[in-house]
Amino acid sequence: MGSKGILLILAGVLVAYYVYSPIPYDIEERWKLMVTDSFFRSLSNLAEISELLGLKHYMGVMMFLTVAEEVVPASDDSVKVTDALFYDVPVVVYEPKRKNNGELNRAVIFIHGGGWCLGSARMGPYDLLSRRTAKELNAVVVSVDYRLAPAYHFPVQFDDVYNVVKYIVQDHVLNQYSVDVKRIAVSGDSAGGNLAAAVAQQLQEDPEIQVDLKAQVLLYPALQALDMNTPSYQQNEYMPILPKTLMVRFWSEYFTSDLSLFHAMMSNSHNSLESAHLLKFVNWSVFLPEIFRLKYNYTMPSRKSSDPLETISSITDPRASPLLVDDVKLQVLPKAYILTCEYDVLRDDGVMYATRLRRAGVQVTLEHFKDGFHGAMMLTTWPTSFEVGHRMVNSYIKWLDNNL
Repeated sequence: MGSKGILLILAGVLVAYYVYSPIPYDIEERWKLMVTDSFFRSLSNLAEISELLGLKHYMGVMMFLTVAEEVVPASDDSVKVTDALFYDVPVVVYEPKRKNNGELNRAVIFIHGGGWCLGSARMGPYDLLSRRTAKELNAVVVSVDYRLAPAYHFPVQFDDVYNVVKYIVQDHVLNQYSVDVKRIAVSGDSAGGNLAAAVAQQLQEDPEIQVDLKAQVLLYPALQALDMNTPSYQQNEYMPILPKTLMVRFWSEYFTSDLSLFHAMMSNSHNSLESAHLLKFVNWSVFLPEIFRLKYNYTMPSRKSSDPLETISSITDPRASPLLVDDVKLQVLPKAYILTCEYDVLRDDGVMYATRLRRAGVQVTLEHFKDGFHGAMMLTTWPTSFEVGHRMVNSYIKWLDNNL
């Protein structure tokens, strides 16, 4: 064998070594996920190097994921699509063209994911999901383009989404889009699920809003930032598409660009005496069913006596961590659909919230995908189309159709 052949074999071995990752056999299309994840890891590595050299912020490089997927949403035979500003917040509105026999339309306010730092309502997968929702449910869908970190930190993202909801429930807006005020849902995936849950809670606290949501739909949501050592964080520390390092970076960047918070959260040492009394709300040994605890034993996160970054007040704010409210505030919430994935660091957030909502008397549908991984719902187009993602979308649409 010549030197070229040897080099070719070595190159193949190196590529295979880089692409391969130990993905559980429960997951279908494992090699497709490995290849997809190798791209995500490559971009993340490039972002880390760029930030280390002072060339560009980590999230600035990762934003390529958003830009590469962006489309120009346009109307088609079934759905009218328009850009609008609701209280100066950009939104994309999807209106079904099919007449509703004189009845008012259902409405879904959709909030995209991306760790409060990435994503856009104009990404292809989100456009397809909103378009399908509008068509199959004959519903108005408002997809929100809220401002992102690191340019804007908490609570800007929440405020943008909340202002959109407040705008929509005005009488003249409801009339403009022929929306039934009694059939409005708020929905979101990942960080968008976080914002959806927070909005549902805060609407109940707002004396200016006399409208009750019909439903809240939380798709593999991030719901608490106090304990970064739940069983799902431990089990899925290195899982595609959202390893623990990336999720913790999203959380820390949501609050501040000071990387010392990131390092503290990675070691689960970011709590202070101020947050100690709230740890009971995220105690997974109480709220997590046995099947999800696996081999792990609960250890209460350490608490420091001081908060040098002064971030704990934001981290413990229920607008950022919806799991931290007491049962009295949960009792008045609308029925919920919570989708979780076995191979997702955020799995236990969604499961614990489902447990707490049920105990508070709220009607909850918890749909757990044993072969699911984070972000699968947005991986439904070539070349990263996964069967489990299509099943998730089908379940989401079916639940909304039956419950909204």
